[in-house]
Amino acid sequence: MAKRVLLIEDEANIIEALSFILSRDGFTVHTHEDGTTAMDKIRGQRPDMIILDVMLPGRSGFDILRDLRADPTTRDLPVMMLTARGQNKDKALAEELGVDRFMTKPFANEEVCAQVRALIGS
Repeated sequence: MAKRVLLIEDEANIIEALSFILSRDGFTVHTHEDGTTAMDKIRGQRPDMIILDVMLPGRSGFDILRDLRADPTTRDLPVMMLTARGQNKDKALAEELGVDRFMTKPFANEEVCAQVRALIGS
């Protein structure tokens, strides 16, 4: 059974690109675009990992990551943040909150696939 990736992202072109490259690499990709309801989606989907944008409608990716790490049922879920906010303070905050990988946009397709494979295998 293919590993399931939940992509929480609100930019349509990023959703399309990542869904395509990860599906082609053998992963099942589900998407969600709203920060406010992201935790409900995560609990309902039970993905093998999450790719999380920082800037989302409703709640930030940092808030979602904080909630994930505070909840015993999602604490160990691998999370890769993929964001246009690539400043050192953003990376430091993500690492402080417990992110597994931090990548900036624009991204190299192969690098995203490699990081996903490293986090959850294929």
